[in-house]
Amino acid sequence: VALFEDVPEALANTVEIAKRCTVELTLGEDVLPDFPVPEGKTLDGWFVEQSKRGLETRLQQVFLPEDVAAQRDPYDARLDYELGVITSMGFSGYYLIVADFIEWARANGVPVGPGRGSGAGSLAAYALQITDLDPIGYELLFERFLNPERVSMPDFDIDFCMDGRDRVIDYVAERYGADRVSQIITFGTMAARAVVRDVGRVLGHPYGFVDQLAKLIPFELGVTLDKALADEEALAERYENEEEVRTLIDLARALEGIARNAGKHAGGVVIAPGPLTDYTPLYAEPGGGSVVTQLDKDDVAAVGLVKFDFLGLRTLTIIDWALTTVNQERAASGEAPLDLNQLPTDDARTYELIRRAETTAVFQLESRGMRELIRRLQPDRFEDVIALVALFRPGPLQSGMVDDFIERKHGRAKVRYPHPDVEHILQPTYGVILYQEQVMQIAQVLAGYSLGGADILRKAMGKKQPEEMAKQRQVFMDGSSARDVEADTASHIFDLMEKFAGYGFNRSHSAAYALLAYHTAWLKAHHPAAFMAAVLSADMEHTDKVVVFIDECRSMKITVHKPNVNRCEYMFTVDGAASIRYGLGAIKGLGQSAIASIVEEREQAGRFANLYDFCQRVDSKRVNRRACEALIRAGALDDLGLSRASLIATLPRAMHAAEQEARASQAGQDDMFGGSSAEAAATFSPEETPEVTEWSEQELLAGEKETLGLYLSGHPITQHLPELERFVHGRLADMRAATGQRRIVAGLVVAMRTLNSRKGRMAVLSLDDGSARMEAVVYSDVYQQNRDIFAKDKLIVVEGEVAIDEMTALPAMTVSTAFELESARSHFARRVSIKVDQMRACNGFVDELADVLAPYCRPGKTPVCIEYDGRGACAGITLGDAWRVVPSEELMRNLEALAGTEHVDIVY
Repeated sequence: VALFEDVPEALANTVEIAKRCTVELTLGEDVLPDFPVPEGKTLDGWFVEQSKRGLETRLQQVFLPEDVAAQRDPYDARLDYELGVITSMGFSGYYLIVADFIEWARANGVPVGPGRGSGAGSLAAYALQITDLDPIGYELLFERFLNPERVSMPDFDIDFCMDGRDRVIDYVAERYGADRVSQIITFGTMAARAVVRDVGRVLGHPYGFVDQLAKLIPFELGVTLDKALADEEALAERYENEEEVRTLIDLARALEGIARNAGKHAGGVVIAPGPLTDYTPLYAEPGGGSVVTQLDKDDVAAVGLVKFDFLGLRTLTIIDWALTTVNQERAASGEAPLDLNQLPTDDARTYELIRRAETTAVFQLESRGMRELIRRLQPDRFEDVIALVALFRPGPLQSGMVDDFIERKHGRAKVRYPHPDVEHILQPTYGVILYQEQVMQIAQVLAGYSLGGADILRKAMGKKQPEEMAKQRQVFMDGSSARDVEADTASHIFDLMEKFAGYGFNRSHSAAYALLAYHTAWLKAHHPAAFMAAVLSADMEHTDKVVVFIDECRSMKITVHKPNVNRCEYMFTVDGAASIRYGLGAIKGLGQSAIASIVEEREQAGRFANLYDFCQRVDSKRVNRRACEALIRAGALDDLGLSRASLIATLPRAMHAAEQEARASQAGQDDMFGGSSAEAAATFSPEETPEVTEWSEQELLAGEKETLGLYLSGHPITQHLPELERFVHGRLADMRAATGQRRIVAGLVVAMRTLNSRKGRMAVLSLDDGSARMEAVVYSDVYQQNRDIFAKDKLIVVEGEVAIDEMTALPAMTVSTAFELESARSHFARRVSIKVDQMRACNGFVDELADVLAPYCRPGKTPVCIEYDGRGACAGITLGDAWRVVPSEELMRNLEALAGTEHVDIVY
């Protein structure tokens, strides 16, 4: 006030401005957008009419025409009940909006999931084709989705194909108005690794220094800096001993968890009845990006806007691509197209594949832990697949619930029911309370709860609300008593329900996702090449996954051909019943535009004849030198008449000639001697290429690894096999016969994960020697001693005991000793043997040998033995201890250059 005493009107104006800025927000009142209905129709009337028409269609799909009349009563009764609840709660428009954009998606080639979450329990949703599971056939409960006794917004989570999700959102924006539709903001926080990198950058530390620290933080979900310091000895040691590290970490701990940046919700979309600015502030992404709500999903709901979840599910993309391939084949042979929704769920071949746990790339069933559960459970019916989805969670796994389920299924334990009246409810799960809906049904049957009231009970149990639980216990006991259930029995059942409600899973969600799991397993069992080609294409930008899936193809006896510009497309494609062509899109350093140029030109003008022909015909602005080099290293130009080394050497000249031809063509000039570009291509012969030595196998494989992320045409271990076979105990493919025995094996580390044990950090490796893969478990003592040699893509030799892994039924090893190849050579070598004859020995050989050995001499290492062959006598001479050596590859090459390859050997 003192500052502005000379202009009091300024102070008065601030008060006036504040008054005008006053706004009142009404929270908790939902505002649904208007859904347009035909003239003369009401919203509720149209909803009821569409639902009943849709049910007729569904009944024709589920039952034979002659059976519809006999089966329809429970459907009609359930639908009438649901329609009454939905219309009375004012949610007719919500259902119609969701049904409308799903109908548009299907009509426009965007695959939609069968359902997700509790929405699959609504028959009205099934009738309107929002979901694809018959809720009566699968015993799904409407009240788990919409409770007439507790008004809350329904929430359909809809899965769309990854490629088509944005098209559906665009449709919604066009239908309801772009100013009324928006995605929702999210706020990214500074997680442990990210905050260390950010703080390190601001403090000006070198990238390598910061990168080392960040990589010491375990790559685990939810890890904090405090937890990393407690679990990771190397990080804690640097924190204690290095002042720079301590300063960086302390600053990072202060910033950890705060909001770092704004993002966009993965699937949340709001649709308002009027302009969004009447309900929420908006946020524009920097650089002219999309506009999102400035309120996050919780605050958007608080101001009454309704959120619709448009979720992208890669599995739907995979199914769609696989079906496209299958149906093209069926059309060529005159067969009707395949419709997965019409498949019976009792296919024997599919369950055989699942029981063998060959479920890599099968939706929901592909993780290591899930495969272990499958091997134990041995599912043989669709109910078991539904149960698998519900059982594979920390709660059931840790509670003993899974063990009870498995033992009862296989008859090793007796199936017990807490009361005869609930047997029909618990019979599909062998007496185990597995689903939330079972808790609701038990309360209804034994204590007379309505299903709406039972949902309130289920929620209270799941959230462990003491006051509500005490109230519900009394209601349950009174209701049970009225139905002549003994008090002790009722109390015991309530305790059981309370225990399992915390672990219970939503059956509607489990059934919907089990259906997708079954469909992907069916495709893998019946159309393996089409399925795996789709799987590879869907994840081609993730090299680690491509490697896993190609390994799976090999185990399925499906050949994956190397890339080829004359045969391959952008995506992986089927080339016969058990053959797949590599997708050019999976080559690193090769963009989609470059591939489009190659494929378009090939389709228009035919195969590429040679390197010049290729360079001259493709668009050099899209297929630049870097792209060409990537193609060469990947092997995609192997059939153009030259070796890869020659292709690389010839590439500059070929590109230069092609550029000259292009410039001349643009200028309208012809070759003064009358030559054409076609003739130039035809005369471009291998004889004109520079003389270069073809790359070694190691260089060829390194090029493939660089561009493809894997070794496709060979294996790095191959060149070492003659030596390795002299001290290892066979190939990995032979290890099953060695169960229970100690063995020495060699392999490339193709995958590695580290985890905490009670004794410290340990590792689980996946070793590959070209014949098979084997898992190797390295406990903390061995891991700490050999930490530096356990790294991806490293060739190592390990010794340990072989056992059969319970999960995979494949051999696995517990490692007791580990070596790099060079140290393994030293450890297992008995001597280095050098053969020399009298003539060679007399011509300065000893002095030359001393010069070669000197840099590699180490006390206590491998002795050197001279096998002398004189004219009249032979002798073996072992050099003194001062001449013991480390038998490295470099030393062996130098010795071979001195004495001849055939005269130098390591004796093991």
